[in-house]
Amino acid sequence: MATTVQPNIETTPKAVPVALTPTAVAKVKEIMAQQDPMPAGLRIGVVGGGCSGFSYSMNFENAAGMMDKVFNFDELKVFVDATSLMYLQGCVVDYVETLEAAGFKFENPNVKSTCGCGSSFSV
Repeated sequence: MATTVQPNIETTPKAVPVALTPTAVAKVKEIMAQQDPMPAGLRIGVVGGGCSGFSYSMNFENAAGMMDKVFNFDELKVFVDATSLMYLQGCVVDYVETLEAAGFKFENPNVKSTCGCGSSFSV
């Protein structure tokens, strides 16, 4: 009697700790394409500072660091260090254009409060 083994198929994808919307990915790729030399990816992080204690950082990187987690969004590599990952768990980064301003917006479920200017937060 032959036994067949079915592969373990996951029906729901694992939740990504940090996510970028398709609009944000497109904007980052557009900006990256203008860089010379073109960077390997985008670093997203949390740094100390600002009126509420922490602020977000985004910059281009040529390689992942030793303790980085690397996420891929439509062929865009996003590097996040282990410490920042704790604060960014469940965060969604979007690119928003309005009549008043345009920029990247962080929707972070871990934030307890933000400052009046909106550029820093506390957890």
